[in-house]
Amino acid sequence: MKKVRIAQIGTSLMSHGNFVWNSLLRQNDIFEVVGFAFPENEREKFPEQMKPYEGYREMTVEEILSDPTIDAVAVETEEIYLTKYATMVAKAGKHLHMEKPGSQVLSDFEEMIETMRQSGKVFSTGYMYRYNPKVIELLEAIDNGEYGDIISVDVQMSCTHPTDIRNWLSCMKGGMLFFLGCHLIDLIYRIQGKPQNIIPLTRSTGIDGATGEDFGMVAMEYKNGVSTAKTTDIQHGGFQERQLLVIGSKKTAVVRPLEMYVPKSPLLYSTAVEYSSTKWLDKGVRSESEAYDRFDTMLATFAKRINGEYEEKVYTLDYELELYKLVLKCCGI
Repeated sequence: MKKVRIAQIGTSLMSHGNFVWNSLLRQNDIFEVVGFAFPENEREKFPEQMKPYEGYREMTVEEILSDPTIDAVAVETEEIYLTKYATMVAKAGKHLHMEKPGSQVLSDFEEMIETMRQSGKVFSTGYMYRYNPKVIELLEAIDNGEYGDIISVDVQMSCTHPTDIRNWLSCMKGGMLFFLGCHLIDLIYRIQGKPQNIIPLTRSTGIDGATGEDFGMVAMEYKNGVSTAKTTDIQHGGFQERQLLVIGSKKTAVVRPLEMYVPKSPLLYSTAVEYSSTKWLDKGVRSESEAYDRFDTMLATFAKRINGEYEEKVYTLDYELELYKLVLKCCGI
């Protein structure tokens, strides 16, 4: 596979920018990392994030966009700036990987998607659960009809952060539901498509004086039932309790925890239980995934798409645009 010459624009305290950067460096058989740019005063705002970039070339955004030898750009700025810089990359005619889900102006996102469509370049977003082995396995089984009619999907993804982070959520309508809940909305949309009705239920707990919407929940009505996404930023044990529950007319499955760290390793694994018996005390069939790195798989797939070695048939530009619209509606926008 031809190496992809790539640069990165941005990082932040709450984005996956450093994880993406480290993955690009680690996968040096796939990527040739040219350099990085820190717009929006990121070097001053996030000094604790700077160490991984030491020794590599710092560029301006304009240098990255105007360099014809750079094939692709990863945009990892703060959420409010994502679509701005992604659109600049799109207009420069480069392949684009963008942190999820974009900023909150629909017309800007539509312009970015249309520009990518016209350029014919690859567009990728940072929805990490798309690359979770147990989620992939479950989605394939659902697509093959093994679960019958889907009655509901319930997804949870929570964590706990100090008050200043929960205040930071105020910069986004929907707060946690936009910031992390977009991952959950992606899973529901992938499985069930557009809902018939959407009921946003975001709140600010106000605990310790936090002002952001640190409790996010949405109910989505479908033909056969109601699906929910729930995320909070003040749940002790939230990482361990992240889960995907799918109830079908033929089977039920739960992936829980959605991710857990392999002991003494930066790698992750997932655990799933499948229930196919009608017996009340059925313990189901339990299985664990192999160890994996969510960002390595995500970015390796990006490179394969750029080199024409993999055709993305599910997460198309149309899918990404409709998902984005759904995320906004779920956040009450």
